Amino acid sequence: MADPQGAPRPAGLIARLRSLRALDLEVGLRAALAAVVPLAVLVVLDRVDLAAYAAFGGMTAIFGRSEPYRTRLRTVTAAGAAQLVAIGAGILLSVLQAPIAVEAAVLAAVITLVIVGFNTLGVTPSGPLFAVFAVLVCAAQPVDDGSGWLRFGVAAAAAAFAWLLAMSGWLLRRAARTREQAIFKSLPRQAPVRARAYADPRVWLNVVQNVVAALAAGGAALLLGIGHPYWAVVSAVAVIPPARAAHTLQRAWHRVVGTAVGVGIAGLVLWPEPPVWVLVVVIGICQFAAEILVGRHYGAALVFVTPLALAVAHLASPTPLPVLLGDRLVETVVGAALAVAAVLAARRFVEHVPMPPPTVSTPSISPEEHP
Repeated sequence: MADPQGAPRPAGLIARLRSLRALDLEVGLRAALAAVVPLAVLVVLDRVDLAAYAAFGGMTAIFGRSEPYRTRLRTVTAAGAAQLVAIGAGILLSVLQAPIAVEAAVLAAVITLVIVGFNTLGVTPSGPLFAVFAVLVCAAQPVDDGSGWLRFGVAAAAAAFAWLLAMSGWLLRRAARTREQAIFKSLPRQAPVRARAYADPRVWLNVVQNVVAALAAGGAALLLGIGHPYWAVVSAVAVIPPARAAHTLQRAWHRVVGTAVGVGIAGLVLWPEPPVWVLVVVIGICQFAAEILVGRHYGAALVFVTPLALAVAHLASPTPLPVLLGDRLVETVVGAALAVAAVLAARRFVEHVPMPPPTVSTPSISPEEHP
């Protein structure tokens, strides 16, 4: 497997970590700032209850990694819009106190729109994980009368800040002009528009996988009476590979193990009941580490993504730690098991119904290329 610049990609996690470049560190720092700054503002304003909305808006900075700015303008704008749509849908579900059937329908619609839209516009990562996380957590947060717009405004402000961070190097490069190549790092990633992605059956197979696994995981968690059913859904979506990627069990198990280890780390962090500022710093560190690892080994990235998500959830809605971690562990197993079943079902399906060969507009991707 070659990296975007043509050099062979090193095998093994340790070798990949040694291959870190300044561009990787810049991306990690950008994502960490997008997470920490809005949360720090909320801490100062004593509105930590709005942390989840800021965190989900700030996830806009995760997108556009290593892309030229003309391309990044398209992908990051699309990603930010998707996050705000998911957050807005979640807030509306909470305000209306929508029944489970309506929430399930909205979840399926969000998954479909994100997968088809991201594959069309070349957004990476192309999976619906962050949007699913946003819509479900926001739907689970109680919303007082009249506070819905405030919550959405916090998310929009965080998304705008993240968007500015993602695009911040453009002016500097414009100012440098002819010296750009000597001063700045190259931006090698290609993210072409695939206008006919909607016609690729691999994209729709991915939609079906995610929708079925998500609804099954949520339903199983509700039947078991677990306190945070959305964790099962998020775990299921995290394990399923993106459209056009290989459906490998190794990939699925990496995600399962990474999530389980992350729960243990979250327990060590949260058990001493640290001050709010410590949690904000932990969130920033986890975001930075996750961005460094996500393109190299997604299982290792989930070791940091999981405590990041749990810390945000704990900030927004404090829950007794044994309950929070217990729910997360049980629901990780439930969601991951159903996702692995979806991966196996997809493998069997393509054995009997072969997918059409890749084309320029709908190429295949390797597991290492996208999380």
